[in-house]
Amino acid sequence: MSIKLSPSMLSIDFGKVEEQLKLIEDAGTPYIHLDVMDGVFVPNISFGIPVIKSVRKYSNMVFDAHLMIVDPEKYIEDFHKAGADIITIHVEAAKYPMEVIHQIKATGCKAGITLNPRTPVETVLPYLKEVDVIMVMTVEPGFGGQRFMDSQLSKIRQLAEWKKEMGLNYDIEVDGGITIDNVREVLDAGANVIVAGSAVFGKEDIAAAAKGFMDIFKEYE
Repeated sequence: MSIKLSPSMLSIDFGKVEEQLKLIEDAGTPYIHLDVMDGVFVPNISFGIPVIKSVRKYSNMVFDAHLMIVDPEKYIEDFHKAGADIITIHVEAAKYPMEVIHQIKATGCKAGITLNPRTPVETVLPYLKEVDVIMVMTVEPGFGGQRFMDSQLSKIRQLAEWKKEMGLNYDIEVDGGITIDNVREVLDAGANVIVAGSAVFGKEDIAAAAKGFMDIFKEYE
């Protein structure tokens, strides 16, 4: 399974969205990570459906929508119509996660489920055979620029073990505090989709920063 970079638009310069998206796409970046925050599930507000819809026309990358919102089932169709290709919900935010997973897949989008740092990895066991992506948060969700929590590496290892034991094919995505300096730890644990915000868009040479990650990925393929 190939390793993919998913730079977080949370760290983009919104005055230069088209330019910066083109930089990473031309560098070969396959995904863009869309952190949607509602100020309720997480203590911050980011952007939502209108922004995703407007940005969609600037890029052919896979739109990797990470919904940090309550009652996500109310908005799945809208995110799909706005241009999301993958929609990931938090297991802690949905009353009936399985129903929302099926709702996402019915739109034609890939479905994912996310774990907060304090949520036991066993919480996602009922969903392993249904989802395309499982995301492990390695910071507390809601803010960019936090330090990576290496305590979460054991979750990644467990998900990789279950994936192998059960013969499943879900992506293991990791979000939070990942840099060039620690990404190998995450890859060694079994992750294959890497979210990086300030480690890409926070650099002076954005394209070179993205390429730096992807050069490391080649070591694992």
